[in-house]
Amino acid sequence: IQAGALGQGGEVFVLDMGEPVKIMDLAKDLIELSGLKVGQDIEIKITGLRPGEKLYEELLNDNENNLATEHERIFIAKLEEVDEQKLNLALNKFVQLFRTGKASDYIRTLVELVETYQPQRDNVPTLTLVKDEAYPEIASGSE
Repeated sequence: IQAGALGQGGEVFVLDMGEPVKIMDLAKDLIELSGLKVGQDIEIKITGLRPGEKLYEELLNDNENNLATEHERIFIAKLEEVDEQKLNLALNKFVQLFRTGKASDYIRTLVELVETYQPQRDNVPTLTLVKDEAYPEIASGSE
């Protein structure tokens, strides 16, 4: 609610959520706060990570910073500029892939578009490419 009141339009807010909490501790606390006993009334089952899940989340990359606001735990993310031409070319490529592409082509296009993105799934090979290889028309200045 506070972030909404601070907004001028178009900002991306980052909230300081405090210290991390282990999921196991949270599960135990919820069970006990419900008046039940862990392992007796409710069993906690550890299933492991599913494809695409992360152990931690990075909200900003190294090129982005937070700007302070009036509220001590609400920040405005200073994001990188979007290269609209590169984005539009990638979106057009996604439209073409929708008709004819394979999953690996989608992933490669994402890697080409977002320089910091690396797929984290075991069944996806690490993809590397030379800068401007994906969109030579941008590097050369033509469309």
